[in-house]
Amino acid sequence: MESLRELYRIGYGPSSSHTMGPRSAVEMFISSHPEARKVRAELYGSLAATGKGHLTDHAIRSVLSEHGIDAEIRWFPDVFKPFHPNALTLVEMEPGNIEETYYSVGGGKIVREGEDSETAMEPYDNETLGSMSKLLRYSDSNGYQFWEVAIEAEGDDILDYMRIVWSVMKESISNGLEAEGVLPGGLHLQRKACQSYAKAKDFSGPLGSTALAFSYALAVSEENAGGGKIVTAPTCGSCGILPGVLYHMMTEYQIPEIRILRALLTAGMVGNIVKTNGSISGAEVGCQGEVGVACAMAGAAAAQLLGGTIRQIEYAAEMGLEHHLGLTCDPQMGLVQIPCIERNAMATLRAIDHASYAIMGDGRHKISFDDVVEVMMETGHALPSLYRETSMGGLARIHEM
Repeated sequence: MESLRELYRIGYGPSSSHTMGPRSAVEMFISSHPEARKVRAELYGSLAATGKGHLTDHAIRSVLSEHGIDAEIRWFPDVFKPFHPNALTLVEMEPGNIEETYYSVGGGKIVREGEDSETAMEPYDNETLGSMSKLLRYSDSNGYQFWEVAIEAEGDDILDYMRIVWSVMKESISNGLEAEGVLPGGLHLQRKACQSYAKAKDFSGPLGSTALAFSYALAVSEENAGGGKIVTAPTCGSCGILPGVLYHMMTEYQIPEIRILRALLTAGMVGNIVKTNGSISGAEVGCQGEVGVACAMAGAAAAQLLGGTIRQIEYAAEMGLEHHLGLTCDPQMGLVQIPCIERNAMATLRAIDHASYAIMGDGRHKISFDDVVEVMMETGHALPSLYRETSMGGLARIHEM
């Protein structure tokens, strides 16, 4: 498995696969072909279908413009290349005629056609740690918590990176709670985090705690929708859930920062297992791969912060993904706004509930996390393309009616 640095990517919204990924692909292309003066970008499948709402064309033109390169963009939403629904072909029109195809496979990760994967560190041995069952066995035999496995594999400096990640997450919460007004795009959607936070502070009892938690998630999700700086966790479209849960836990229980950083490592191990054996791409498996995985990561982190055992942590993660099986990815107008933002808020509360439920038992349960990952992939591939980030079906069609 890859480094957690590859899972937690710091960048700007609104989409890891449709904004951050294409930007990286263009940068890779220019690095390989610095002589290019004019480039044609051909967008295929989901990347073309929802690219305008996700600012894909803006990201591509921005990078090319920075290098003084003229851009031409073509859209092919009905053409799906076999490797992945998010395909981008870059053609050097001047001075030569070089052509390369890239796939944005989720979480900002790019795979160049003909290569197995983007060059990345892989500190985790798949034979030992490549699934949840293997991670549980390894942790059991060594007396480890999940976060200790991450430090053993990546070194103490992974905590330094988590400190940066947590700083950006907190900044996105702060910025989102202060921002007001209408989000960019054609939906004219008002930001709600600021008002929700103001009201939540006046609530008492469990309702106040709940309202604060989803205010934090709303803040990050709205920042992402507005093109603000966020951390993929595991994607831009689901970036509000983990910081929403962690910030709520930190403020509610006065948890020190070091424990939050360790919880980020645990959440990252969960996300990495899905990324290795399944998918975190809405275009490939629907929103279950984004919000569902984020809920699993956040549930695992919360269970750890509540003192859970590794089996209780696994149980919380399993519920987070299981209870989102079949969730479609059908953003209205291709924007990461409806239903994405609300889903982040609701999944934040579900993650906390999953952690509480897991802690109440001893961790034993019938369905394993690995089983749910397998079913998620089966379910995702069974979903028609209408419901996998093409904005051609489901809720996405309501705005057109």
